[in-house]
Amino acid sequence: MKHDAYVMLNVQSIREAFAEASSFLDQAGCNEPQRSSQLLLEHVLGLSGAAYYMALADPFPLAAREAWEAAVTRRAAGEPVQYIIGEQEFYGRAFEVTPDVLIPRPETELLVEAILKYGAELWPDGLVTAPGGVARDVAVAGEIARGSAAAAGGVAAVKVARDGASAAGETAADGGVEAGSLAARRESGAAGARAPRPLTAVDIGAGSGAISVTLAAEAPAWRVCAGDISPGALAVAGRNAQRHGTALDLRLGDLLEPFAGMETDILVSNPPYIPGADIAGLQREVRDHEPRTALDGGYDGLDPYRRMMEQLALLPAPPRLVGFELGQGQAGQVAGLLRAAGHWNEIITIDDLAGIPRHVLGIAR
Repeated sequence: MKHDAYVMLNVQSIREAFAEASSFLDQAGCNEPQRSSQLLLEHVLGLSGAAYYMALADPFPLAAREAWEAAVTRRAAGEPVQYIIGEQEFYGRAFEVTPDVLIPRPETELLVEAILKYGAELWPDGLVTAPGGVARDVAVAGEIARGSAAAAGGVAAVKVARDGASAAGETAADGGVEAGSLAARRESGAAGARAPRPLTAVDIGAGSGAISVTLAAEAPAWRVCAGDISPGALAVAGRNAQRHGTALDLRLGDLLEPFAGMETDILVSNPPYIPGADIAGLQREVRDHEPRTALDGGYDGLDPYRRMMEQLALLPAPPRLVGFELGQGQAGQVAGLLRAAGHWNEIITIDDLAGIPRHVLGIAR
């Protein structure tokens, strides 16, 4: 459906611009037209919080008219306001969003809270006691990467490893540690010796990095990794990691494949879960603008969950903590998949703020 371009009429103040645009967006069928108008005004005028409300009586600046009209026109055509202004808040932080990534939703914050809560219960100090050898070498390489980032002035160490390559090995090489020294470290350790390593959390379907960056920021002792099938999404996640000063290991690939062989303690994912046949009936903001690869979960929406359960065999051992976001009516089936896998003795379902079962967790205590 084609919509006319928005043109300001007899607008004299910022408040009048808000009212006129809200009416225009409402007639265009936009959700939350007043909220959209406020967000767009704040973006175009460079105002926020109390400054925005204090400026409502001020004359609308003519220099901002063209940008304002363009922004309202885009919103009227169905483009999400978050893509127009380029960001969305998540867990108290502003995240860059582009059409390459799904827009973070408030309910996903509950998944992050649950992972942080149960992660702290299982590993109070953020460390895992693991056999010596490869797992220890991964931990050493990870610490070198973080040290290099600190030496560079605190810029996040964001690494994209393609085709399942070992980011630990690549990071070690980048940090000036030769493979020979790692081999020597292996040989010097007593057989079967145990040494602590950072807890490793893996986020599948990183998108904007909302989950992984938040975990890294809230639990800095953890090693946080994230994967996505979209290079564009990984680029956005990388920029958000740098924006918030967090170190992420980013890998390009399909679900768990890029993490084959990696010791993984926590697996978290908000995968595509919309049944393919239902996508045509979604709101236009979602259907026409958000990436289909982040929406389409196959014929019943459960394909990614089934495949992740199958791909657990790629890991040295099943993660002790698994957390999934899912669609309405899918909680029972996803919980059933976790029970059938047999790796977790506690299965928890968490409702979202609307009372809809939205997250399923598996915990091995």
